[in-house]
Amino acid sequence: MALVVGRKPGESIVIGDNIKITVIKTDDKMLRLKIEAPKDVPILREELVES
Repeated sequence: MALVVGRKPGESIVIGDNIKITVIKTDDKMLRLKIEAPKDVPILREELVES
Protein backbone atom coordinates (compact mmCIF):
# COMPACT_ATOMS: atom_id res chain seq x y z
CA MET A 1 0.00 0.00 0.00
CA ALA A 2 1.25 3.51 -0.76
CA LEU A 3 0.10 7.08 -0.28
CA VAL A 4 0.71 9.54 -3.10
CA VAL A 5 0.68 13.17 -1.97
CA GLY A 6 1.21 16.38 -3.92
CA ARG A 7 3.14 19.12 -2.12
CA LYS A 8 4.40 22.56 -3.14
CA PRO A 9 7.61 24.22 -1.94
CA GLY A 10 7.25 25.12 1.73
CA GLU A 11 4.64 22.41 2.38
CA SER A 12 5.38 19.39 4.57
CA ILE A 13 4.38 15.83 5.39
CA VAL A 14 4.55 14.53 8.96
CA ILE A 15 5.23 10.84 9.65
CA GLY A 16 4.47 9.66 13.15
CA ASP A 17 5.36 11.98 15.99
CA ASN A 18 8.90 12.90 15.04
CA ILE A 19 9.59 12.84 11.28
CA LYS A 20 8.86 15.83 9.07
CA ILE A 21 9.58 16.04 5.33
CA THR A 22 9.40 19.48 3.71
CA VAL A 23 9.61 20.32 0.01
CA ILE A 24 12.32 22.97 -0.27
CA LYS A 25 12.58 23.49 -4.02
CA THR A 26 11.37 22.04 -7.30
CA ASP A 27 12.97 22.43 -10.72
CA ASP A 28 12.27 20.75 -14.05
CA LYS A 29 13.98 17.48 -13.11
CA MET A 30 14.94 17.94 -9.46
CA LEU A 31 13.10 17.94 -6.15
CA ARG A 32 14.85 19.03 -2.94
CA LEU A 33 13.57 17.73 0.37
CA LYS A 34 14.39 18.63 3.96
CA ILE A 35 14.03 15.64 6.31
CA GLU A 36 13.87 16.24 10.05
CA ALA A 37 14.11 13.08 12.16
CA PRO A 38 15.78 11.87 15.34
CA LYS A 39 19.47 11.00 14.97
CA ASP A 40 18.75 7.31 15.62
CA VAL A 41 16.53 7.09 12.48
CA PRO A 42 18.67 6.16 9.46
CA ILE A 43 17.92 8.17 6.30
CA LEU A 44 19.41 6.70 3.13
CA ARG A 45 18.90 7.19 -0.59
CA GLU A 46 17.40 4.04 -2.06
CA GLU A 47 20.37 3.40 -4.37
CA LEU A 48 22.64 3.13 -1.31
CA VAL A 49 20.56 0.45 0.41
CA GLU A 50 21.89 -3.06 -0.17
CA SER A 51 19.23 -5.51 -1.22
